[in-house]
Amino acid sequence: MAIQRRIQLTPDGKRELERERDLLREVKRPEQLAIIQELSSEGDVSDNSEYEDVKEELVIIESRIRDIENILQDAEIVEARDSGGVVSFGSTVTIVDGEQFEEVWTIVGPQESNPRLGKISNVSPVGAALIGKRIGDNVRVETPGGATVFTIKDVT
Repeated sequence: MAIQRRIQLTPDGKRELERERDLLREVKRPEQLAIIQELSSEGDVSDNSEYEDVKEELVIIESRIRDIENILQDAEIVEARDSGGVVSFGSTVTIVDGEQFEEVWTIVGPQESNPRLGKISNVSPVGAALIGKRIGDNVRVETPGGATVFTIKDVT
């Protein structure tokens, strides 16, 4: 039997999930319900593809609300702390590759990972390789695209 690890979130990640849940509950779900009511009042909806699309969207919204509530219920909120230059969950890390290309990543849990926003998961190849390393360390990361070596330039 697999041991289930507690979901880790940063305080920002928790707030973002709460905002998304509230938006879905207070805006998106009522909008979809209003559309369903309007379409239903127009008569027979048995062959109405718009009605079916709206119902499907409502199911997706309800499912996402439940997912978020489960994540928040099971989450451990990890406060940022001074790690003394060691990469840990919640750290923002500046790395440089062999071509001197610099990237800045914040190490977060999978539920709040968003590479476009500079947030990578602590279980991703790069995130996992960085955990526990220090400023100045060279880190070799095996990815599907091949191995890359990064130097840790800064940790906050």
